[in-house]
Amino acid sequence: MYSEKVMDHFANPRNVGEIENANAVGQVGNAKCGDIMKIYMDIDENEVIKDVKFKTFGCGAAIATSSMATEMVKGKTVEEALQLTNKAVMEALDGLPPEKVHCSVLAEEAIKAAVDNYRGVEKKCSGSCPNCATCGK
Repeated sequence: MYSEKVMDHFANPRNVGEIENANAVGQVGNAKCGDIMKIYMDIDENEVIKDVKFKTFGCGAAIATSSMATEMVKGKTVEEALQLTNKAVMEALDGLPPEKVHCSVLAEEAIKAAVDNYRGVEKKCSGSCPNCATCGK
């Protein structure tokens, strides 16, 4: 059901934790949906993501997609991070079952929410889950 890469990122997640004094923090999802992702970034004066960590409450696929997404943006510029798509995360993990694709969408949205926070942009609702913490719908 899950690829070896998904299982590896679930069993040995990269970049787990919290960055104290992070200058970018993004959170998406909610407990009613079952998955919550919080991304912390340390972005330097040249807008390079020097460090990135995550805390995820959810299933194995949510943890794996959080881990892979942080690996994919670490060391990149903010603009490069904004180009990250859920499709790219899924491809990097050698795919996800159809019922777990939403986890890759949350990973993409969490990265973008952290960048929005860094830039002082108000949170935007993707409308991807009911009763979300972002908009309260």
